[in-house]
Amino acid sequence: AKLQGNERDKRYMKLNRTTQRTVEILKLVSKDPQGISLDEICERLKLPKTSAYDIVVTLVETGMILVSRGQKQRYRIGLTAYRIGVSYTNNLDYIRTIEPVLKNFSREVGKTVFFGVRSDDEIVYLCKFEPENPIITTATVGTRNPIYCTSLGKAILAFTEEEEREKVLDKIVFSKKTEQTITTRAALKKELEPVQKKGYALDAREAEEHMECVGAPVFNRDGEVLGAISVSSLYKPTEDYETLGRAVREKAREVSKLMGFLGKI
Repeated sequence: AKLQGNERDKRYMKLNRTTQRTVEILKLVSKDPQGISLDEICERLKLPKTSAYDIVVTLVETGMILVSRGQKQRYRIGLTAYRIGVSYTNNLDYIRTIEPVLKNFSREVGKTVFFGVRSDDEIVYLCKFEPENPIITTATVGTRNPIYCTSLGKAILAFTEEEEREKVLDKIVFSKKTEQTITTRAALKKELEPVQKKGYALDAREAEEHMECVGAPVFNRDGEVLGAISVSSLYKPTEDYETLGRAVREKAREVSKLMGFLGKI
C-alpha cells in the first residue's frame, strides 16, 4: 500500500500546476451558465488572484471562455470549449457506428481487425475486433505505434494532404523494429506512392517479425482522412496479401460512406 501511495505521489509531482488550475477553472466556469466573476473563481478554488487572472485572460483570448463586461466582469464557457466537446461526442458517435461493421468484418476474414487514427507521428488504436480463435497481437485499444512501420499509419499518411504529410515526415525518428522496417524518409515516401494508387498499404513484418498487416484509409464527409482499418495475422508465405488488401480497401470504402463520404477513393 505504501508503494502504491508513493507511485501516486510521483505521478502527482509530474503534473503541471498551471495546467491543473486551468482545467479547474474551466470546470468551474462550465457549471454556471450565468457566468462567474474572477473573485468567485479565486475564492472557490483558493487561487492567488494574479495567477487566476493570467489564466483567465489566456482562456478568453483563445475562446475557451467568454467574458461579459458589465459592472463586474463575469466569465462563461466559450465556443472553443464547446467545439472540443462536440468533437469528443462526434468521435464517440462514429466509433459506435463503425464498431458492428468491423466486428462482422473480423468474423468474415477470420483475422484481427483494428481501427486507428493518427496522433502526430504515431498511430493510436481505437477499436480492436477478434475472430473466434484469435491470433494474439501485442496492439491493444489505446496503445500507440509508429506511423512509418504500420499499415494503418502508411494508409493514413498516403492520403493526408501533402503539406501536412511533409510536416509529419519531418518529425519521424526512424528506428529499426525488424529486418524489414523502413528506416529512411526517402524509402517511406517511395512506399507511399503505390499506396495512393492501390488504396491500401502493407506492413510486411515491419513492426513485428511474425505479423503481417494490411490497411486502408477511412474518410469523413469532407473527404479528409479520418483514420484507417487494418487486418492483422501471423505471417504466411502462402497468404495472398494483395487480395486481402483489396478486401480491406472495400470495407474502408463502406465505412467511409457511413461517415458521409460521397467521393471516390
